[in-house]
This record gives sequence, C-alpha cells and structure tokens, in this order.
Amino acid sequence: MTLTPVEIRDAALMALSSLWANKLRSFLTILGVMVGVGSVIAMASIVDGLQRAAEEEVSRRGTNVMNISRFAPNTDYSELSEEERNRPHITVGEALAIRENCPSVAYVVPRNHYFRSGGNEAKYKNRKTERPTLMGTWPDYIAVWDKEIRAGRFISDADEQFRLMVCVLGAAVADALFEGGEQPIGQEIRVNDDKFTVIGVFENVESNFGNDFDDRLIIIPLSTYQKLVPWEKALGLDVKAVSRDKVERAEEEVISALRIYRKVPFNKPNNFAISTEETFREMINDITNILYIAAFVITSVGLMVGGIGVMNIMLVSVTERTREIGVRKAIGAKKSNIVLQFLTEAMTLSGTGGVIGVVGGIGLGVVINSLFGFPLAVSFFWMTIGFIVAVSVGLVSGVYPAIKAARLDPIEALRYE
Repeated sequence: MTLTPVEIRDAALMALSSLWANKLRSFLTILGVMVGVGSVIAMASIVDGLQRAAEEEVSRRGTNVMNISRFAPNTDYSELSEEERNRPHITVGEALAIRENCPSVAYVVPRNHYFRSGGNEAKYKNRKTERPTLMGTWPDYIAVWDKEIRAGRFISDADEQFRLMVCVLGAAVADALFEGGEQPIGQEIRVNDDKFTVIGVFENVESNFGNDFDDRLIIIPLSTYQKLVPWEKALGLDVKAVSRDKVERAEEEVISALRIYRKVPFNKPNNFAISTEETFREMINDITNILYIAAFVITSVGLMVGGIGVMNIMLVSVTERTREIGVRKAIGAKKSNIVLQFLTEAMTLSGTGGVIGVVGGIGLGVVINSLFGFPLAVSFFWMTIGFIVAVSVGLVSGVYPAIKAARLDPIEALRYE
C-alpha cells in the first residue's frame, strides 16, 4: 500500500520522539554500529593516507627510473622453477650493454649492497653508528636519483678507476659520527674492518616513512666494493630514461639489449626483471586492497553486533508499546503505518550511530595520519558507504520487529498490561 509523505513524516517524528525519550538505551543500542562504522572510516582514512604516502615516495624516487634485477621485487622464492633458480646474475656487462645500445637511456648504474652478519658498523673516534648500508656504485648514481650533496663531492671516475678507499655518507650516518659542527670531509672512518676517507655527505631527505633509505647509506666506488667483497657477485641496475615520455621506449630498448647480451632464445621469457614506477604502484595497490578487505572483515563483526542490538531493542520496544499499537490500530492505523513507524525507528537508531561513527572515524583517521606523518585523507566514498551500511543494518534488523508489531491483534493489544 502506498504511503503518503505526511504518513512518512509522522512516522519519522514518532520514531525520533521515542528515541529521545530513551536516550541512554538508544545510545547503548547504537554503540556497536558506531564502533563498526567508525572503524571502517578510520581504517579507510589511514589506508588512503598510507597509499598516498607510498605513491609520493615512488614518485619522489623517480618517475622515469627503472630497476633491473634478477627477480621481481615481489617474487616468492619458494615457488621458483629450476630454470628460474639458474638465472645468471646481473653483472657490469649488462650495464655496459645498455649504455652502448639504448639511445633512450640517459644513465645506467650498477649497484650492490653489503649486509654483514649482525649488521654493518661505522666508527669515527669513540662514536659509531650501527646497521648502515654499504653500497658500491658508479658516479652516475647521483644523476639517476637526482641526489644533492650537502658537503664535499660524490665519487668520481678516478675513484672508480683506481679503486680508491673513499666514501660518501648519508645524512643520518654523518650526523651520528660527526657532532658539534665537526666537518666530516677529509676525515678517516672505519667501516667494518676497512678505513675510508669521507669525500662527501648527502643532503638530508624528508620521507613519509621516517629516515630516507639514502640517509643510512655509505657509498663507495663499485670497483672498491668488488675488491673488498669479491664474493658478492649479484648486482642490480638503475636505469634512467632521457625523459618520462621515453620510459616505454627505453624499456623496450633495455629488454632488447639484455636479451641479446644474455643470449635469451626468442621463444623463452626474459631471465631478468624490470620494475618501473607502475610496478611499485601496483604492489602498493595490492597491499592496500588486502588491508581494505581485512578492515571490512573486522568491522563487519561490530556491525553484526550492532544489528543484533538494534533488533533486540526493537523487539523490547514492540513489547513495551503493545497497548499503544492496539490503540493506533483501533483508530484506523494500517499495518503499513505500524511497519513504517518501527522501520523508521530502527533506521534512525542505526543511522544516528552511523553519523557519529563517520565523524569519530574521520577524527581518529586524521589524528593517526598526523602522528605517522601521512597525508591527510578523508574519503567521501567511504563516508557514504559507512552511512548507507549503518542505515541498512537498521533496516534489516528492524524488519522482523516491525512485522511482529503490525501483526498484533488490536483487541489483544488493548488488553495487554
């Protein structure tokens, strides 16, 4: 039966009047909905902030830079085939092949990182810093990643050619070893068991995730690295295209050059991996999608509890107002009026919880994002979804009590005490 706007308005007013008359009970009833919706909004805000922060880091590290490695970053090494396990390592030869055969490539640099058992250690006088990353690379590293030098200079072709024992320190390493305005340039430090002369210090780089990776670096010439750590054969390559527009062209040239150099048969897949900005963005999206699913599962419990609470309180309300229902039906109220009244009351209950949950979730998300230094992110989509879900919980939970109320016999209801 069709309901008029006046009937709908009257039902809404009666529902609000009933809720206001039982404020504490109404609040306790919607608590589960508030927690569920608030958790969804807060989690969505945090995940959105995390995603934006990660994407900013990817963009900051270079939109026209590719990374070449033996395996892709997200490889599950336990599932590698025998052929994949036997892939040859990336070597300096691949870097030279790219430099000579890829006109769309501006720079290419090999690099390798050394992680000593128990962590690397750098010392100067009585000061030390633990767990820095020792990396060997070519002079063009600074051009690939657009790094700035705070003091001194970066490694040069001469340093690489003559395997000199020189190093460039990340800002965090330099600040830990040299205090009180002491100049690090020209000083001799010990890294693990070897002595190096400091020739440069990187500018400090702000990061959304605390210290930037390069702040913990100690960079030395690749030839020096290979002399000190001859057993570390595997390299990674950083390749910078001449411009962002030429990234795809550069990638095609690199693949062609590497397949020729590594003698990959035409009917075989690449035996190396190329990661671009888009690769890392896809990885970020995969992670955030998992977090969204986990958040949905967790908060569904709160919404389920909230729905049960709404249904329970509506059943109590039907019992308490049995005589009122009898009076309304006796003076001409239709079943549809009774159903609408109780459904409106249930939806108002859960909808109010949804509104409070949305506001609280936004506030919690903003606070947590601020604490972690993530960009502030408030998703209108998730706000809308949260409110709709809250109202839907009320609608579903209120159906049975509303139908039960509408089916009451007016004579029996009037006799109810």
